[in-house]
Parts: sequence; C-alpha cells; structure tokens
Amino acid sequence: MELYELGIKAAREALEKGETTAREIVQSIIGRCRAANPEIGAYLTFDEEGALAMADAHPKSVPVAIKDLINVAGQPCTCASKMLQGYVAPYNATLIDNMIGRGFIPAGRTNMDEFAMGSSTENSALMVTRNPYARDRVPGGSSGGSAAAVGGDMCIAALGSDTGGSIRQPASFCNCVGLKPSYGRVSRYGVTAFASSLDQVGPMTKDVTDAAILFDALAGCDPMDATMPRRDRPQCEKALEGASLKGVKIGLPKEYFNAPGVDPEVVRITKEAVDKCAAAGAEMVEVGLPHTEYAMPVYYVIAPAEASANLARFDGVRYGHRSAKAADIPSLYANSRAEGFGPEVKRRIIMGTFVLSSGYSGAYFKRAQKVRTLVKRDFDEVFRKVDVLLTPCAPTPAFKLGELQDPITMYLNDLFTVPSSLAGVCAASVPAGFTKEGGLPVGVQFVCNAFEEERLVGVCKAFEDVADVPRRPPR
Repeated sequence: MELYELGIKAAREALEKGETTAREIVQSIIGRCRAANPEIGAYLTFDEEGALAMADAHPKSVPVAIKDLINVAGQPCTCASKMLQGYVAPYNATLIDNMIGRGFIPAGRTNMDEFAMGSSTENSALMVTRNPYARDRVPGGSSGGSAAAVGGDMCIAALGSDTGGSIRQPASFCNCVGLKPSYGRVSRYGVTAFASSLDQVGPMTKDVTDAAILFDALAGCDPMDATMPRRDRPQCEKALEGASLKGVKIGLPKEYFNAPGVDPEVVRITKEAVDKCAAAGAEMVEVGLPHTEYAMPVYYVIAPAEASANLARFDGVRYGHRSAKAADIPSLYANSRAEGFGPEVKRRIIMGTFVLSSGYSGAYFKRAQKVRTLVKRDFDEVFRKVDVLLTPCAPTPAFKLGELQDPITMYLNDLFTVPSSLAGVCAASVPAGFTKEGGLPVGVQFVCNAFEEERLVGVCKAFEDVADVPRRPPR
C-alpha cells in the first residue's frame, strides 16, 4: 500500500511506530497529485514547500486537504472565484488552529463551486473537477474537489463545507464518508460565508473512524463565533467503541422513500441498506416529516437572501476584484461584480436581493423563516420516537459533466440533504454500494438530533461494518 492510500488512523499508527514520517506522507501525496491532478482536478493549488516545511515542524502530524473557502495563513483562499484571485489569507480560521493543535497539517486547496454555490463543482471559475470513479462525471458539489481528492486517494482526508448538502452529496458520489456537524458545533470564524445560518465545516474521509477523529479535532467553543453554544468538545472517536445497531431505533421517513424521480439504483441500494440494518438488530420504524415538501423552496429563499447580504462586501472597493473599466463609482461597482462573479453566484444574489427587497421580504423571507421553524419541529418530534433516521443521500448517482443545464433540476440534487440543514441537526453520508451499470458509488444518509454526533458516528460505524463496501467497485 502506498502512503497516500492510508487513512488518518492508519497514518497515525504508522507515525507512532516510526514506520514513516509526516514528510514522507506529504511527499507521497505530492507525487500522487502530480500524476492524477491534471486529469481529476481536485486541487486548485498545492504549496509543496509549505506543506513539507510544516511536516518537518510537526513530524507526527497527518496532512489534510482544505476546501478553498477556509482561511489558512499564507495560503490562497479564492473560493474558486475570479473575485478573489490573488487573495492570500492573513490568518488561520479557528478550526485550522484547532486542527493543527490536534496533530493535522493543512495541505493543499481543493476546488469547489464558486462561493460554495452548486451541486456539481461545475460552477468553479478556475478549474474542472472530475469524479475519480468515472472521469466523464461530476464529483458532486460544492465540496467536489475535497470529495475527489479523498475518493481518488489524493489525500489522507479533507475538509468540506455543507450549507444544504455540500459535504454529503459529493461524499455519496465519490464513495467517501462526509459528516455535516450540527449547526454551532464547528467555528465559522475564518470560513468565507455563503449562508450564515446554515454553513458548517466538516470532515470528508475514507471511513467513519477517520471522520470521528477529524471531527473531534475541528470542534470546540470559540469566542469569535457568537453562534456557538458553550459545550464540551465531542468525544466521537471514543463513541466508536463497541458500536452496534442492535436495539437502535432507525426511522424511515416516508416522504423520502416515496419521493418522485429517484434513480432506481439509489432505491435499490437504500433498501438493501435498510435490510442490512434490520438484519444487524436495528428496529426499523416508519416516520413522517410532513413539512419536507416545503424544505427546498424555503432553502432557496433563505440561502440566496443570506448570500446576497454576505457577498455585498465584494464591491471592487473594499474587497475582491476591481474592474479597470470604470469611469465612475456606479460603473466600478457594476463592472467589478459583473467580471468577478460567475453566473450561478449572480443568479443567487439576484434571487436573494429580490426576496429581501421592500414589499417582498414579508411575503418571502419572513414566511420562509416561519416554515423553517415547522421543518425543525418535525425533526424534534421524530427524534422523540427514534434514535436516528436513514434516508437516501442524493436522488441519483453522479451525473455526467454538462448533463444538467436547468438550474432547478440541479437544485433538486439537495432534495434529501436540505431539510436537516434547515433544522440544524447533524447528518452523515456513508458508502452503501455501487450501481450495477458503471459501478458508480452510492451513499446513504444517517441523521441524528442536534449535538448528537457521538450517537451518529456510532451508528454510521456499525452500518459501515455490516455493509462492508469496498473502496473500489467489484469487477
């Protein structure tokens, strides 16, 4: 086995035994990236000298790829946008400091949908990213570069961000584990904002154990983030001990299992996952989340509205790209934003500005917030009856590059992930199998109540053990 194929736990064990060094692991990843990145396009940049220097300074640390919206001092942070080309972060995000303090090295900047807006990474202004399992298909999004890096063994692990499914959907497409923490579990200080009431950073790894280890390193209270409640650090790695599905009450939301337009292979693999859980001793319970049908329209009111406010700072004066075609201040604003932002970002800014405008905010934004509360209450009620929910993760396996041109069809990729984001609960995608035609990965989603990540990873680990999905599709 090559060093770049290791996961976090295996790499740490090798480092502790003196079988390798952090420098050797980084060198192995650099070699793999030089060979594979021109075709896959997982990384936007990789500071080889900087990563090797950090490895020498922290010889028992494990390198982790970073989604290009998280600030790491001295590294670019472009959000895959022309608006921020040339920007170098002057400080570390809090989660990066937490990670370094727990034995990890931030190494390499992964591609993404511009400002995290998209479900395929096709909205990156800088590079095309391909699925490592099928090069003519997307890796998912917006954390597609991180997913492709993990799925293509171009890193030990990676960080992604999830607003409406941007960790879980690409994890499903690229056969890796993606964990979206509860809202408020991981500090957002130093993370470029898309929708501030939804964004969360989480791990994307080769197995559940690695996700638990990396999540423990990221989480923790931060006085710089006022949305974080005071809670003790999670102990997810410890929660994996003796993980079992026996006696676990697993809810099956009927709205998810009866959703129209779901690919037959996703249905088959999800039902097989249900059967495996039942065979392992779990109690399967049908439940209802009656406001699920409103989750998508609510999300596409709230998220663009918050994006419109957050991206207003990029005006060509204070932040970001400044147009050279400006005769006066109004044309400076207009040209800078027109040149700096891509089509999807512009679309969402326009949508968000409209729903916040005078005369419309009550009809759209305020009403959406009320319905969001109803979505949250559905989850509160369900978790009084069951321990965890099991659902499909994405309606389809990875689709072909350029296949989905209609924005609405693209948005429906988040059909199963958006509700839990609106509710602020924790969720994870775990590999569940491969399609019969083409061997494309498909994951299933587990959802637990807010701040129950220890329970979530325990259930995911137990499912991973019984599912026994290989890293590559069987021939």
